[in-house]
Amino acid sequence: MAASSRDPTPNQLSLSLPGPTVYLTGHKGETGKATLHASRPIEWHRYDNNQMAMAVAYTTSFPPDLNKNADVEAHDAKMKASGGKLGLVSGGGTVLRYVDFAPGYECLFHRTQSLDYGIVLEGSIESILDDGEKHLMGRGDVMVQRATIHAWRNPSQTEWARMIFCLQDSKPLYINGKHFGEDLGKGTEGIPSSGNDQ
Repeated sequence: MAASSRDPTPNQLSLSLPGPTVYLTGHKGETGKATLHASRPIEWHRYDNNQMAMAVAYTTSFPPDLNKNADVEAHDAKMKASGGKLGLVSGGGTVLRYVDFAPGYECLFHRTQSLDYGIVLEGSIESILDDGEKHLMGRGDVMVQRATIHAWRNPSQTEWARMIFCLQDSKPLYINGKHFGEDLGKGTEGIPSSGNDQ
């Protein structure tokens, strides 16, 4: 993997990967023409003995209110109130989240009450479903997670892997009358409950 010219962002574990920046567009007040509202380096939070790191790039309600930067103010307020550590899903909205996986790391099985687009950005990732099915994903591949129990594994023993997820709150899932709500599994200390499946 080629070295990046973009320095790691605050608290980043994967020093060989580029430091992501979030660019927010907006509109000029008098003309309505597009402009860059802000650019922000993302800030990482470390989990599972520094084997995994997550960073929230942006959150919204749905549908978002873009008038007078209401969505930006709501995102900033939510991040400040949570100390940057949101539940995986934002009730009534979306979360755009980066996740870095250490070489050889496998996260525990978990489920969120959400529809998620998980896209591999760097390296490769193995998706593991609770029926034992495994699928190897490469750069650019996307997994559409539909509230299933799953885990992620970085098969490389030498390189970090990175994914980005867009998690969207969903209606509660019932199969044969049984509710399948959020289950963060064991070993997820420090990750708060999403609180959207009550």
